[in-house]
Amino acid sequence: MQKPLVSFIVPCYRLAALLPECVASILSQTFEDFEILIMDDCSPDDTEEVAKTFTDSRVTYVRNEQNLGALRNYNKGILLSRGKYVWHLSADDRLRQPYILQRYVETLENHPEVGLAFCPGISLKGGKEGGVIDYSTYGDIDVIVRGEEIIKHSFKIKGNAILAASVLVRRDCYEKLSLYPVDVVWAGIPVDFIWGGDWYLWLLFSLSYDVAYFAEPMVCYREHELSMTNAITRERIDICWHSELAVITMISQAAKEKGALTVYRACLDALANFYAKHCASKPYAWMGQTSWSTIDFEQVESTLNRSPYNEQEKAWIRSRIMVALADLYYSRGDFVSARSYYLKGLKLKPFMLPVFLKLVVLSFGGPGRLVRECLRSARDHLVRG
Repeated sequence: MQKPLVSFIVPCYRLAALLPECVASILSQTFEDFEILIMDDCSPDDTEEVAKTFTDSRVTYVRNEQNLGALRNYNKGILLSRGKYVWHLSADDRLRQPYILQRYVETLENHPEVGLAFCPGISLKGGKEGGVIDYSTYGDIDVIVRGEEIIKHSFKIKGNAILAASVLVRRDCYEKLSLYPVDVVWAGIPVDFIWGGDWYLWLLFSLSYDVAYFAEPMVCYREHELSMTNAITRERIDICWHSELAVITMISQAAKEKGALTVYRACLDALANFYAKHCASKPYAWMGQTSWSTIDFEQVESTLNRSPYNEQEKAWIRSRIMVALADLYYSRGDFVSARSYYLKGLKLKPFMLPVFLKLVVLSFGGPGRLVRECLRSARDHLVRG
């Protein structure tokens, strides 16, 4: 049997009611050289009955003998698939435009340096489309971007900048670099990459490949009570911060091994910002509810001391944590705490001129804050340039 050019991996667990909409969105694509693997992870609902209603020969139903868990189910699907390109599309999401696959494939076929393609997504609630998901956008024009720039952009917005539902990946990325990471232990902590596993892969692939971005929102990402994101942010917030910490550290080491020093430095900045945001309580919002992740300095030291960084790098990270905390408190209007943390940062690393200037400006009260805001606005204007 001739291999299809594209493989869709559709993991399904307790999502039988949404599966037809997902599969229909794939079958309606103008580009038709694909297969669909419905990966049923021992779902207790009628997923099997629903899956067997699809009569298109390109659809294959696979039911696991035992529940593998999400990431192992994804990996099994990838290993069973035959396409040159692989798209992991959860059964609760759907493609929004019939030409998205055509556009993606044409670009990846014409640009072998591109490892993955993505686009913004539209939120889907109660069957109705909402707005564009903010973090999934990367500008208003289609563009092929150097992978390292995507990594730095992701760290700049302080999280995953690529919506998993929108990603088509060159098979070589999985075969040469990594499948979804399982059985990971970082800093002595078992890491469940059900949160952050896709982020890790997109960053890892971006170290070796360019990335294609399409500005039109061509997928829908569903928000609902049964989603894994909802369960994790509501019940297991520890998974979130463990995973984020592991992603940043693992990518930093991959960048260092590859000699991508600008990415490595961006990782260290991201790590300091990560610690600061969690020390000051980081919100995880989903479906109108917010959970807060808070860690203390003892947890910071515990994980930092077991990290792969040398003593000089750890000292640098500690000083930047204090500065990042000061910036956070400043943005919240807590100028007393901001001043305290700026001083702590300077104590750890005295010759940080920008931090010293922030402290001086802060000492002038309202007029100083006005000057700082003007300078920040001018800087942002130049960056947008």
